[in-house]
Amino acid sequence: MLIDFKNLNINQLSFETEFEIRVKNFLNEWFSDSDTVKVQTSGSTGTPKVFDIEKSRMMNSAEMTCDFLGLQEGDTALICLPVEYISGKMMVVRSIMRKLKLIVADPSVKPVETLDRKIDFCAMTPLQVENSLDQLNLIKNLIIGGAAVSEDLKKKMKEALKTSDSETYIFETYGMSETLSHIGLKQILPEPEEYFTVFENVEISLDARNCLTIYAPKLNPDILQTNDLVEIKNKKQFKFLGRIDNVINSGGAKIFPEQLEALVKKEIPNEVVFLGIDDVSLSQKLIAVLEGEKSDDLIKKIREIQFEKSFHKPKEIVFVEKIPRTPNGKINRIELKKLLNNTI
Repeated sequence: MLIDFKNLNINQLSFETEFEIRVKNFLNEWFSDSDTVKVQTSGSTGTPKVFDIEKSRMMNSAEMTCDFLGLQEGDTALICLPVEYISGKMMVVRSIMRKLKLIVADPSVKPVETLDRKIDFCAMTPLQVENSLDQLNLIKNLIIGGAAVSEDLKKKMKEALKTSDSETYIFETYGMSETLSHIGLKQILPEPEEYFTVFENVEISLDARNCLTIYAPKLNPDILQTNDLVEIKNKKQFKFLGRIDNVINSGGAKIFPEQLEALVKKEIPNEVVFLGIDDVSLSQKLIAVLEGEKSDDLIKKIREIQFEKSFHKPKEIVFVEKIPRTPNGKINRIELKKLLNNTI
């Protein structure tokens, strides 16, 4: 279905699918007298929680993204993310604020397979992008969030757009529920960038642990302390290194799994996660978990990778049929550890 927010009349729209009805329920919540709406966290780093967010701050966030991407009244957007999470809600709010035409597509792994027109804006998870490569040329501005974009996926997107005469800009996002979706973007295509650039009125700094601190008063009145280890280039740019709570302590050495995952994904197509499993002598034993059937060829490729440090090479390579994910597509490391504890 298509919702034209320039000429919105909710009562004249036909909401049929379960997802369309959820969008309608959010619209009713948004246009109610309440100053807040309820948002659920993904649960990727802990127990999911529900909290209230002020509509005025969501409006500020929407304006920041629309201004950064140059979205104009009457442009067409597509929502294909669950509307109970901030990522989906913000797609609706951006459409309201900029008076966009919003195509509502069920949040499946192939959300744009029936898309037959060019659109100006869409947000997807990496898994959705992986299954939408043939339609990327139809999207002018694509933002990808929910999980890191692998090197393999970057290659596939570049290859998919190599012969396209359409103008497509693809960005990786940085943000969280508390910052009302993202506070910065990093361009992947056509010109790949190394650092995230934060929006106007967003200040960044480091704490004593070298984790990112965010002050974005238009989005959240509090100074937000993250557990994300970063390298700050200047007042507006930073590079993500990994989550401090994912850091693996193996034999006294600190290992950042996200960096190892990015390196390995340059060589193999499978999803891979590095974890530290309790070990008597090492404290934590570094293992690599691959999604898919066991393959001697994949094991050989990983063993041949030139890791920066000898202790970066996994002590063990484990295969699982499916790596657990949260409902919005993030890798669930907590559930994966539980799964491995029952099998290793």
